[in-house]
Amino acid sequence: MSKQSHEPAYRAFSVIEREGRDAFWQPLGAAFENSDGSYNVILQALPLPGPDGICKIVLRKPRDDQPEDQSRDRERTGNTSRRR
Repeated sequence: MSKQSHEPAYRAFSVIEREGRDAFWQPLGAAFENSDGSYNVILQALPLPGPDGICKIVLRKPRDDQPEDQSRDRERTGNTSRRR
């Protein structure tokens, strides 16, 4: 079994588009890099399908200035300055 990092390489989100409002970035889990370069994706929730019927998970590198416990239930826009 390969050794897994304790810090996530990526965080997993479902982006929920809302009419007339900013998109909501729902945290789903994280991806951890293994010593062989592969990743384990650990999800605490599953995305719901969008209007097109597709379930999409977005992986983003964690932000140093955004601890996980403070980032939950915050809205995120498509503006790159506010993305995780």
